[in-house]
Amino acid sequence: MAYYTLKSIGNSGDYMTIIKETEDGYVVRIVRDKDGYDDITTDFISKSLFESCIRTGYLTKIETAEDRMVANI
Repeated sequence: MAYYTLKSIGNSGDYMTIIKETEDGYVVRIVRDKDGYDDITTDFISKSLFESCIRTGYLTKIETAEDRMVANI
């Protein structure tokens, strides 16, 4: 699995995990810190949108989910 931090305001621990790759894009799990608890959603992102998010810096690849706080400092 590949992990990515989500660019956000402040020192957020939000991150995304690619669960599955399809021909058209990726099934992803997004974990957002909401006032001390995790809000977990599963969604689909197209390959073109994913590549745009990488190119603009909205998504940054990390080695593990635990690395998410370091990437957002």
